[in-house]
Amino acid sequence: MRRNILTAALVVTCLSLASCSSSDSAPDTTGVSQPGDNISDGNVSDPTEDDQASKEATAACTAGAEIKGRAPRIVTTVAPITNLVGLVAGNVGPIVQGIVPEGTNSHTYEPPPSAAATLEQADIIFVNGLALEDPTLDLAKSNAPNAVICEIGTAILPKSGWMYDFTFPESAGKPNPHLWTNPTSVLGYLSMIRDVLVVADPKNIEKYDENYVAVSGVAMALDTAMKTATETIPENDRSLLTYHDAYAYFARHFGYEVIGAIQPQSFEEPSPSDIAALIDQVKSKKVKAIFGSEVFPSPVLEQIGKETGVRYVDVLRDDDLPGKPGETEHSWAGLMKFDYITIVEALGGDASALKAVNVKVSATDKANYPQ
Repeated sequence: MRRNILTAALVVTCLSLASCSSSDSAPDTTGVSQPGDNISDGNVSDPTEDDQASKEATAACTAGAEIKGRAPRIVTTVAPITNLVGLVAGNVGPIVQGIVPEGTNSHTYEPPPSAAATLEQADIIFVNGLALEDPTLDLAKSNAPNAVICEIGTAILPKSGWMYDFTFPESAGKPNPHLWTNPTSVLGYLSMIRDVLVVADPKNIEKYDENYVAVSGVAMALDTAMKTATETIPENDRSLLTYHDAYAYFARHFGYEVIGAIQPQSFEEPSPSDIAALIDQVKSKKVKAIFGSEVFPSPVLEQIGKETGVRYVDVLRDDDLPGKPGETEHSWAGLMKFDYITIVEALGGDASALKAVNVKVSATDKANYPQ
């Protein structure tokens, strides 16, 4: 009963925001474009279509049983998910072990043989899903047949909300998996994580609920602050050219236009014709800044910046947390706050609302992060 009350309270709070997770799959004129591509933003699907993937993923996430006599053993993939799981688990007892090293390309990461031993010991394995970590997911299915494997993103996002773009074209069949850069999507992540933990460890339901509410509050605070900060940027200046298509759901939610990403579907360098098209688009759109990655430097983006006279900002990151494990900023919220401030200020906006957000929560993240 207490969980139902808390969930209802969060839903009411969510509805009080300008928009919430349900709006992210509603019709929207903000999509992801790339010169010469016919891009679907995920909003053209029939809302009544069969959403078997989401249903199956949700059922798999909640198919576990109570673990008696010891703390649940949990394995996670990318660092933002490791942090969210670690915070909801808190210091109750579950052992949370990340498996994808920070600063690694999670799309192409091939887990070493030693990862199989870690997965074999897991009771619960949390992955993002939406085809982000296929090699790791395949290894988990082969080596942990009795574990609960929860593809969080696949579970919480209906197919009608999937987005496709330059790096993730619809023709390839894999949607953009970067839901966590949109804070209202993270509310769904947190709810699913809490539900899975409660099934495995029902005696600690009150603590899991407390941690869930605390982290959800930070996500909603970031959402509100980003809306406020975005309003300080002229609409014509809300264009993003990035190193990677990590901000599609973020852009749709907050009203930005992703005009392109330098990383094509193959995750290799773009062709000269791609670069020329991007240069033309940067000039025609009068883009205020080009966003690169601190983790994966791009000489191509730097070249585009020089040839167009546009500022090149090379400090964004999408799944590599700032700071060191144990520090407040080494968290999903710390990552989003850093990225949001960087984007807003580079586009000429006022990020003071974001700077005022306190990302420290009462829950303690005791997860282990591979470096």
